[in-house]
Amino acid sequence: MSELAFTPTTPPEIPDKLYFRIGEVARLAGIKPYVLRFWESEFPGLGPKKSGSGHRLYRRKDVEMVLEIKHLLYEKRFTIEGARKFMETRVKPETPKAPSKRQPKTGKALPGAQREPQALLFPDAGIPAAFEAIRKELREIVSLLK
Repeated sequence: MSELAFTPTTPPEIPDKLYFRIGEVARLAGIKPYVLRFWESEFPGLGPKKSGSGHRLYRRKDVEMVLEIKHLLYEKRFTIEGARKFMETRVKPETPKAPSKRQPKTGKALPGAQREPQALLFPDAGIPAAFEAIRKELREIVSLLK
């Protein structure tokens, strides 16, 4: 029974190369190439580029992701779905995004959002007279359509 016990291993050192072929990545990770191809379909972040001849070319970040997926599945005993969700939460940026001032397409303002005239957003950009004429015509068309 002790032969079946899984012992965690230290991750292998990744050679300093730009691209790795599927066989090299499989050897580094200690898995079969068909497992890598399956993981590509299950983990959207894992997407090697293809060469002109159709060979998969993994970048260093792809190899690191493969090693992390293997760690989650084989050592931490995550399911594929659990590992995918875990990877999705880790991929998201840690810095909070600034609130968007975009208005929804329905025309209703977002709660707490204020509409600012475009001239206030771009004070240095003067609107030529031609644009003003176009804007006036468009407003007339909108009023006719209402």
